[in-house]
Amino acid sequence: MKVIILNGSPKANGNTATALREVEKTLNAEGVLTEFIHVGQRDIHGCMACNRCWSIGQCVIDDVVNEISEKVSEADGLLIGSPVYFSSPSGQLLALLDRLFYSNLHTNWSMKVGAAVAVARRGGTTATFDVLNKYFLKTNMPVVPSQYWNIAHGCDPGEVTQDKEGMQTMRQLGRNMAFLIKSIELGKQQYGLPTEEERVETHFIH
Repeated sequence: MKVIILNGSPKANGNTATALREVEKTLNAEGVLTEFIHVGQRDIHGCMACNRCWSIGQCVIDDVVNEISEKVSEADGLLIGSPVYFSSPSGQLLALLDRLFYSNLHTNWSMKVGAAVAVARRGGTTATFDVLNKYFLKTNMPVVPSQYWNIAHGCDPGEVTQDKEGMQTMRQLGRNMAFLIKSIELGKQQYGLPTEEERVETHFIH
């Protein structure tokens, strides 16, 4: 069992990374392997809406997005963390996620476990948290809860550790994520994945 962790902050060791590491330590303690990937400092182009991925099976921009795509396809869970930029995730992370979820046609996202973490000095965390969860909710991915929304607060690097409730929320998130991954694995062995109907896609005009 393995979880891919994406740090969407430009700071490799800032408060977002610290919060994610708290989840990671708990996942590891629960027997779940992790791979921590810092993406917030990468030069990531946004989606160009060329739809080439529909024919070639991956994004036409061959960068870190395709690298992560291969890792996610083999993983059991995806943990995403971002600082708050004007009540939204970081631009690099949004560009990556748009392309990852749109172009990753070879991956069956169904029942891969998803979790999001938002970190801020003060406000905008719930809006950022909501944006990140929408990627999971449209791809049949169960979203991991915790004892509170998966948010933490801090400004200067390391300050997030003073948010005792936030750090506890991260640890509970790790335990819940490990439990869901293990439970879904048992469920797949006994029942298989849920059946899916042939996709029907309509526009509002017809």
